[in-house]
Amino acid sequence: MTAMRRDVTGRAGGLDRRPQLFCALDTPDGDRAVALAQQLAGRVDGLKVGLELFCAAGPAALDRLSATGLPLFLDLKLHDIPNTVAGAVRSLMSRTPALMTLHAQGGAAMMTAAVEAAEAEAARLGVVPPVLLGVTVLTSLDQDDLAAVGVADVPADQVLRLARLGRASGLGGLVCSSREVAAVRAAVGPDMALVVPGIRPAGAAIGDQKRVMTPAQAVAAGADLLVVGRPITQADDPAAAAAAVADEIRTAWEAGQGAASAGRP
Repeated sequence: MTAMRRDVTGRAGGLDRRPQLFCALDTPDGDRAVALAQQLAGRVDGLKVGLELFCAAGPAALDRLSATGLPLFLDLKLHDIPNTVAGAVRSLMSRTPALMTLHAQGGAAMMTAAVEAAEAEAARLGVVPPVLLGVTVLTSLDQDDLAAVGVADVPADQVLRLARLGRASGLGGLVCSSREVAAVRAAVGPDMALVVPGIRPAGAAIGDQKRVMTPAQAVAAGADLLVVGRPITQADDPAAAAAAVADEIRTAWEAGQGAASAGRP
């Protein structure tokens, strides 16, 4: 029987669920983040809160954004000794994020401690635990960058090593670039959510990203959740930009579903 993949918003879901679109609210201005969230409600599947907003506005930003009703993806990329990361995870459970990130390079003990802390504290509070995502290799890094910090492997090989470690540690999903999605899926199986940043619509500036794909390419590669920031938040009309990306995701997914159906006996 085919394994069921964990829905990236924290609910049980099947393998045929449309890939989700989350907008990265990368701003230090809490009021601007809330205004953007209100514009995007109904056009995206969730909101990503990263270090810039969290460090400027604190956990209170999560409370304000929760009022939109959109799932929250807390992207703090936790990386410390196991006890400290477990404590940080416990401290965040009352904000009920749907997803949270930690660096897979923190090691198996750290990731396992985070999983156990999330499940235990969520049970104590009576809330749904977040999907914990292991960050593999940042999309801003290429082979030269890895070599500069002592990693001899090419990014694709390092991603697969960390992806397997994350699976063995009990994580619910992984963050990887769209270029590695197919290989990661083959390595970890169908039950882990694959979250892909560095998504750039055709013609959009890539900024500081180095390993990017369009939304349609990422969907075709097998991404479960696509994270798009500046192409939406810096657009003249963020709501229209988000709707265009969502349409591209939906069209690509429906095309893939149709091709899969045609290939079945």
